Order: sequence, then C-alpha cells, then structure tokens
Amino acid sequence: MAGSNTGRVIAAGAVGNVLEWYDFAVYGYFAAAIGRVFFPGQDPVAQVLAAFGIFAVGFFMRPVGGALIGHIGDRLGRRAALTFSIAAMAIPTFLVGVLPGYDTLGVAAPILLTLMRMIQGLSVGGEYTTSVVFMVEHAPAERRGLIGATASCGAVGGILAGSATGALLASLMSPEALESWGWRIPFLAGLVVGLAGLALRRGLHEEASAKEHVRSPLAETFREHGSLLLRLAALSVFNSVGFYLMFVYIVSWLQVVDGVEPARALGINTISMVVLLPLMVAMGWVSDRIGRRPVMMAATLLAIVGSWPLFWLMHSANPAVVVLGQLGFVLVVGTFCGCQPTVMVEAVPARVRCTAIALGYNVTLGLFGGLSPLVATWLVERTGNHYSPGFMIMAAAAVSFLALLTFQETYRKPLL
Repeated sequence: MAGSNTGRVIAAGAVGNVLEWYDFAVYGYFAAAIGRVFFPGQDPVAQVLAAFGIFAVGFFMRPVGGALIGHIGDRLGRRAALTFSIAAMAIPTFLVGVLPGYDTLGVAAPILLTLMRMIQGLSVGGEYTTSVVFMVEHAPAERRGLIGATASCGAVGGILAGSATGALLASLMSPEALESWGWRIPFLAGLVVGLAGLALRRGLHEEASAKEHVRSPLAETFREHGSLLLRLAALSVFNSVGFYLMFVYIVSWLQVVDGVEPARALGINTISMVVLLPLMVAMGWVSDRIGRRPVMMAATLLAIVGSWPLFWLMHSANPAVVVLGQLGFVLVVGTFCGCQPTVMVEAVPARVRCTAIALGYNVTLGLFGGLSPLVATWLVERTGNHYSPGFMIMAAAAVSFLALLTFQETYRKPLL
C-alpha cells in the first residue's frame, strides 16, 4: 500500500476511534450527576456506586460485542466491522442525552439507561480491537509499534475529549446548571460525532487482510487458540485496571477522598492525558528498536513497586503534588499501553485476528475494567483505606508481568 494511502487509512482509523471513545467516556466523567438523576435519593456514595454499576454492565457486553464485530471483521472485512461499530454507538449516546430521569419515569429510567449502556458496550467491544488490527496490518514492518501506539492514542484522545469537555462545561456553568441539564450536552453531541465517524469509515478502502476466510472465526479461535486467548486476557489485566482507575475513576476519587472541586479534578485528569498521548507514541517507537517485551516488563515492574507511593502523592493537599502523582501513573500505564496493541496483533494469525484479540482483550476489560471503578469505590468506603486502588493496580501489574513471560519477542518478525 502506498505511503499516502497508508496515511489516510491510519488517520481515518484513529479519528474514528477518537469519536467512538468520546461517546463512551463522557459517561464515566459525569457518573455522579447521572447517579443523582437516574436513581432515587440516597447518600452520594450509593448513587455513585449505582452509576458505576451500570458503567460496569456496559463493559460486560464487550465480550459479546467483540465476538460479533470480530466475526464481521474476519469474515466480511475490517471496514465493515468498523462501520457497524460506530453506527451502533451514535444513537444510544444521543438517547442518553434526552432520556428523562427517575423523577419523571420512575424505575423505567435506570432500566432504559442500562439498555443504552449495553448497546454501547456491544459497540465498543469490537471497535478498539478492530481498529488496532486494521491499522497495524497496514503499517510498514519497521513502524508497527509506532502505528499501534497511534491506535491507542485514538482511544485515549476520545477519552481526553470527554475529559476536556467536562472540564470546559464545569468551568463555564454553575454547579446547579451542570447538575440539572449541562451534563447532557456531550451526549447530545454524540449523534453528530457518530455521523461524522460513520462518514469517515464508509470512505475507507481496504485490501484483503487474510488469504482465506474461515467459516466460523469464533469456533476456530476456541478450538485452536484457547491458550492464546488466556494469554491475551492475562496480558490485558494491567491495562484494564490501571487505565480505568487512573483516568476514569480517579476523577471521582479526587472529589470524594481529597475534596477536590469537580472542575479541578477534571482539569488534573486532562493534563495527565495530554501527557499520556506523546508518551505512548514514544514508547511504541522505542519498542520498534529494542523490542516490545523489555519496555512492557519495565512498566509493570515500576507499577508494582511505585503504585502505593504515587497514591500517597495524590493524597496531598498541594495540587502540584497531586499532578506529580498522577503523572507517575501516566508513565507506567502509558508505557504499557503504547506497546500492547502491536504485541497482540503480532501474536495472532490473520485468519482469526479480529475475533481472537477482541475476545481476549474484551473479556478482561469487561471483568476488570468495568468492575474496577465499582470495586475501588466500595473498598475505599468499606475499609477507609484511601490507597486501596493502588493495591489493585499493583496486583494487576503482577498478573500482566507473568503473562508477558509467555509471549515471544516479535518486533522483527513478519505478521502471521
């Protein structure tokens, strides 16, 4: 594929990923307001738990979406899967923005909210992994790590857009207005964002990625690649727990534990994610030169020994020290996430690549990523230990480090 066409394919894939994750991420950043609108009056912690519980339900749909959209990607092509996934996100995102709350609909309100999150989770289950596969397959061999990191930047860029939107609204609107109706604005914009992404995806032209198509990618994945699925799932534990605690849950943690104002908490998170983007690209570039495994092993080891001290920094009354602590997590999580996409693509045969990666990655994201904010909220409230999320990150890093030991170094090898 010509260099200019490669650039167009990568740009369209990354932009679509940004749009998709913007839609999904804004829910996490407005979880407190959503909890107060869609659930009966309780104590604030119970409402946040309920909102994050529905957040987790959306994640539980990811393996189902991964199997469905992965099947489409392996049977009908990557472009068809990507077009389907972004279309399935736009409508439910818009509907969340117009859905009346508990005071109007009663128990129907949280039920309908749950349904919308399930559909969105179905979409996201195949979006990220299929875009990663599509982009890395079209990358030059010597730049697969760099391009894979760019694919991750698409997801982070979308979450960053959600965080920045929340920070902007919080700074422009009164807390009362934001609580009453302002939180709906990003969801209403999701329809326009989704239609733009759909147009981008429909304009893509792809070359066949596999020499032959299998009748049932899902069946072949389980029959012939079961151990690979388990290794992909274990590899993804640190990404799941570390990322969703440090860039989704942490906004609520700063408000509840440290008493940080919402605008400042979102601002701190936005700064961290701005730094995360170039860091991931840099780590992908480094992995093209020294290998994927040493970079990712260094990240997990640093997380094991550094998570508690970093949370201690974030518990400071000094905002600069709080930012320093979160930047430490940016270093360890960004280093790992910048390399993981390419490692997964290089480890899986093309015939079942979309299906196997979507399942291995999303089963872990559904269980650990979706539950992490909920579990962390419960642990902090139940134990009174504000550093509980740090211990969760340490355990997750240990699991992924052990998984890395089972992967071969593939940065100088052709794709399977």
